Amino acid sequence: MKDLSELKFPGELGYVDSHEWVRTEDGRARIGITDYAQDQLGDVVYVELPAPGKSLAKGAPFGSVESVKAVSELYMPIGGTVVEINAALENSPELVNSDPYGRGWMIVVEPSQPEDLKNLLSVQAYHEKLKG
Repeated sequence: MKDLSELKFPGELGYVDSHEWVRTEDGRARIGITDYAQDQLGDVVYVELPAPGKSLAKGAPFGSVESVKAVSELYMPIGGTVVEINAALENSPELVNSDPYGRGWMIVVEPSQPEDLKNLLSVQAYHEKLKG
């Protein structure tokens, strides 16, 4: 595992305690797991994602990530309806490790409660929690 100083946390993203990130794009939210989460998991070998059209509440599990170490639940950082999944992860789950904020994204959501976006942690607040 890497030292915290070696991990990347883009400043334009919102974060949650369960180690998911959110990038807002044209009123929608792209969601994935943080560099910290993928580093803790180790080599990701399988990603299970929900079907598009599924509505999920904030905090609800939306899938799971299986690594060589463990299976971990993924949690909704905001409530909303899944409008797109990253189908590339089906054949290339390692993208979560190699590019967690880019090609390793997981789902795109139409937020049901846009105010949820205001409650996400800033990069500084998330980093402080990790140092914790």
